[in-house]
Amino acid sequence: MEFKETFLKFQSALLEAIESRKDGPVLPSIVTLKQSVKTLPASLPRIGHGLNATASHLINDILPGLSCSSLSPRYYGFITGGCTPAALLADNLVSALDQNVQVHLPQETLATDIELKALDLLKDLVGLDKTWGGTFTSGSSVSNLMAIACGREHVLAKRGATDLGTIGLMEACVAAGVNHFQLLVTRHHPSIVKAANLLGIGRKSIKQVGLPSEPWKIDFDLLETELQASRTASIVSVSCGEVMTGQFGTDGDGMVRLRSLCDKYQAWLHIDAAFGLFASALPATSEFAYLRLAAAGVGFADSITGDGHKLLNVPYDCGFFFSRHPAVVKAVFETPPIAYFATELDPKIPSPLNIGIQNSRRLRALPVYATLVAYGRSGYEDMLARQVFVARAVAAFVLDSPDFELLPVRKSLTKEQLLERVYMLVLFRAKDERLNQSLLRLINESTHAYLSGGMWEDKPAVRMAVSNWRVDVSREERILTKMLQDIVSDWKKSHGNEYLKKTSSPLEKSKI
Repeated sequence: MEFKETFLKFQSALLEAIESRKDGPVLPSIVTLKQSVKTLPASLPRIGHGLNATASHLINDILPGLSCSSLSPRYYGFITGGCTPAALLADNLVSALDQNVQVHLPQETLATDIELKALDLLKDLVGLDKTWGGTFTSGSSVSNLMAIACGREHVLAKRGATDLGTIGLMEACVAAGVNHFQLLVTRHHPSIVKAANLLGIGRKSIKQVGLPSEPWKIDFDLLETELQASRTASIVSVSCGEVMTGQFGTDGDGMVRLRSLCDKYQAWLHIDAAFGLFASALPATSEFAYLRLAAAGVGFADSITGDGHKLLNVPYDCGFFFSRHPAVVKAVFETPPIAYFATELDPKIPSPLNIGIQNSRRLRALPVYATLVAYGRSGYEDMLARQVFVARAVAAFVLDSPDFELLPVRKSLTKEQLLERVYMLVLFRAKDERLNQSLLRLINESTHAYLSGGMWEDKPAVRMAVSNWRVDVSREERILTKMLQDIVSDWKKSHGNEYLKKTSSPLEKSKI
């Protein structure tokens, strides 16, 4: 009875806190953070505080010190999705029953059936056919590691080195006549570098094959030159949604050409689509034609990675990995026979421990299943469209403002062309260098929104990533544009004549 009463009180207090905080400041204040830190115990108590006292501590002391990054429609740091109501309900069920999804046991639990169905629904949403194999991971960083591991296995096997897992990398390279690996990339996520480190490929083997003017796009002539290298095994990794700008390195025609080159030179083709894959799920209207085309053709890849805890809006930690080569995946990740592991009773549903890194993990698939069943294709089309429209509203404001600059700068494009390329990331800076140095701090100190920063062409830039299901286009546009206007106005007042106002580059003012 104690647990039931405490649990109900806890859930009620938690729901009340969620409702009160979702429209408030995105981050806790410094004062609140310091107060919360002071409540943490200095050491393990000899006698525990008990369930009720701990529940009260969690709600009254811990909760106020945590950020509302997933609750707020205006947390635009990193790429942080929210958690849809259906996904939240399912995640509660996952925690309550504490399923360990490792072995396919169809006579004991529905867990692996749920995982297979969730993967099928996800493939349907993004336009992949059901022949693709897949599994859930903790995130696209682990999925990228899996992809590069599969690529390493595949390119060596193509050159005659079989059973890499048994003979080891050194002997496999000798058998394949390979004395060098290379990972050919466009602008890539740091997890690709980490994968190269962990898998013995090495950071020095990573080579950029992007165009100098648009580094997220492939320079096909340079790529083919690199693929021709003697005694070299190649893995090609392309970003479907570049991490700083959201720009796409892929499109339908380009993917056909890329597939042809990889086949010709026996290279593995990987698409890092952590967030870009969901452009395929945007409404099939003229407003999103450019983005849908940019994401087209990912099915020509050998492997695809993505995140559920970004635009799908399911809880952390949830990523996914797809591959067209289930035999390669199994060769890399199959767990050796162990007496207490049951064998698979249905070859159509592989045991997760044989197609991924983890032997033990939670039922990440259930929130994915629940949210896709609850909202369907139309629900996700609406959600994704709202995110794009918010990003485009801010991008349009930046383009029209004499005080800001949309990045990357492409003077050859009209305003209409620039905006149709905006997905859900907006990268910009203030034209006044002194304001630009303080811009990110001023935005986040306003408490109206939280953005993250970065560098673009050796100068600070502000990066806005719209990825929460709660966004409302008109509300967010009003709040964000006023916030930026107020920052500039206050800066001009405080700096007077020191403020060097610069006019924006001329652009064709066409409508989208």
